[in-house]
Amino acid sequence: MKAEETEQKKSESAPASHEHPEHGKDKVIVAVDGVEKRIHRGSYVVAELKAALDVDPTRVLNEVIDGEFKPLDDTKRITIKGGEVFVSQVPQGGSS
Repeated sequence: MKAEETEQKKSESAPASHEHPEHGKDKVIVAVDGVEKRIHRGSYVVAELKAALDVDPTRVLNEVIDGEFKPLDDTKRITIKGGEVFVSQVPQGGSS
């Protein structure tokens, strides 16, 4: 029983383990394609953010800043604070 007590004390004193420890425990509202979504505030790799927002991974995710679309690279990191506006779109370009 001593091992269980020790484990319990560890879990009480240590911060809770999360699948994504870089995400905050607070949820914030962001908009994607005109729909408000609640996600955890914090740092996301863009591909991970798409999954959290239920955006098709094949689409380009743009952040709308001062009325301009800023394409986000799937491998880059973005910090969500709340109030961000995103628009997804079919990738542009390519040869035919």
